[in-house]
Amino acid sequence: MNDFSLAERFEENRGRLRAVAYRMLGSTGEAEDAVQEAWLRLSRSDTSEVENLAAWLTTVVGRVCLDVLRSRKSRGEEPLGVHVPDPIVSLDPEQETLMADSVGLALLVVLETLSPAERLSFVLHDMFGVPFDDIATIAGRTPAATRQLASRARRRIQGVPAPETDLTRQRTVVEAFIAASRGGDFDALVAVLDPDVVLHVDGGSFSKLVRGAAEVAGQALMFSRLAPYSRPALINGAWGILTAPEGKPASVMAFTVRGGLVAELHILADPARLERLEVKDS
Repeated sequence: MNDFSLAERFEENRGRLRAVAYRMLGSTGEAEDAVQEAWLRLSRSDTSEVENLAAWLTTVVGRVCLDVLRSRKSRGEEPLGVHVPDPIVSLDPEQETLMADSVGLALLVVLETLSPAERLSFVLHDMFGVPFDDIATIAGRTPAATRQLASRARRRIQGVPAPETDLTRQRTVVEAFIAASRGGDFDALVAVLDPDVVLHVDGGSFSKLVRGAAEVAGQALMFSRLAPYSRPALINGAWGILTAPEGKPASVMAFTVRGGLVAELHILADPARLERLEVKDS
């Protein structure tokens, strides 16, 4: 196989590889690095006997991501406070279908509570259908052990109530939140929040965890001056809010809606990470 056709076949798999890496790492930059590493390893390898290139590449990306996760733990690089994974933001409603299968930030937060091996087993098997025999090779475990790891991860994730998936109902709630914020209407904000709503704020140098409708509404009103610059945006395939004064992102707010109310809010307000944020527009 010549270099050109190899590159073409790699590009055909890039989207899937990026999706695997993003779910494994929760970082768009590290995901791109993992995909690039897969290309470097492919370009240096003899693939003449590789029957399933997609599976081979997925194995490589899985191994690279597992190494990154293990390195985070060994170096003590895991965040001490609230951490919001990198969001994928789109302002183009036409991309709703393309974004529909994106993994939500709330689920990514739960994935980050798993051990590296649990995350690998769950992501590769449950999200991408990789056989446990293949995962066992990556993890250095037996197939039975990787099956148990995925099962343990699944129980953790199934313990989280399912969010509203209807995009129209999601947007209605988000727009009500924006309207209440712009109007400085405390009661209207409380009305769209679940009584047990949880707010996660990752500001880079600071973080915050707030519980309860009244408390979260109070926090929202503290930033009401920015409400005129807020607009609905697709955050990882669900409606949320992008706040961008003069076109420069100041925060990304991901909503988890259940029963017509906001059950969780994840806010990324880290200037350094927002500076690198890519917003897909029409």
